[in-house]
Amino acid sequence: MNHLKLPYWIMALVTGVYLFLHLPIIALIAFSFNDSKFSTEWTGFTLHWYERLLERQDILDGLKSSIIVGLSATVISTVLGTLMALALARHVFRGRRLVEAFLYVPIVTPEIVVGISLLILFVAMGVPLGLHSVVIAHVAFNVSFVVVVVLARLQGMDRNLEEAAMILGADELTTFWRITVPQLWPGIISGAMLAFTMSFDDYVITSFVTGTGSSTLPVVVYTMVRKNIEPSINAISTVVLVATTVLVIVAERLGRDKPLVADKD
Repeated sequence: MNHLKLPYWIMALVTGVYLFLHLPIIALIAFSFNDSKFSTEWTGFTLHWYERLLERQDILDGLKSSIIVGLSATVISTVLGTLMALALARHVFRGRRLVEAFLYVPIVTPEIVVGISLLILFVAMGVPLGLHSVVIAHVAFNVSFVVVVVLARLQGMDRNLEEAAMILGADELTTFWRITVPQLWPGIISGAMLAFTMSFDDYVITSFVTGTGSSTLPVVVYTMVRKNIEPSINAISTVVLVATTVLVIVAERLGRDKPLVADKD
């Protein structure tokens, strides 16, 4: 197959755009190793600010809370979102169009509106604010993202494999676990990664529904920025960036389509 060779000026333009977009990230990573407490000039290389992270109990507590909330919200959102996507794709029921329309409401609604409405709901229902309220809030807006991703995967699936499995004697549950889920796996992983990223990085909604002693990492970092900017913020941001990149690479490898191979007796 012949590949189309792009003109050099297009390649240069694309390279320049990518550098422009990633320049702030590169600067953030570089100044996380800066020996100066101020990010205005480079004074030398140091790992002090990474060591400083281990001394900041507020950062460690925020990171722990973010991981707990992120994992909890991801698991719940992925399970509920996958089941909802299956119901919308495989069944016809009254109000289906209305349900599909409401799925996009959390996606297009500004986060500040979602945060205020959830806070009013929790107060009206007498729900105390804490990590559990943050998890509920994150599930509320993450489910829609998972449904959209998994639903797109379902629309591109070949249902002939499922029909063939049932013709050959497999029941519905066996067909679901052995045929449907393996085909859905890339969509499920993509939805879960999106849900975890949205949950881990969220600040606006979390700031409304979090309670005392349950602040996540974005809330802690924002509080640090308001009080005093120090390179330890660059260090924790670099750690999160590297961890997120590794997770994306792993998810991309696990989410690749794999051919279904029949088991040998």
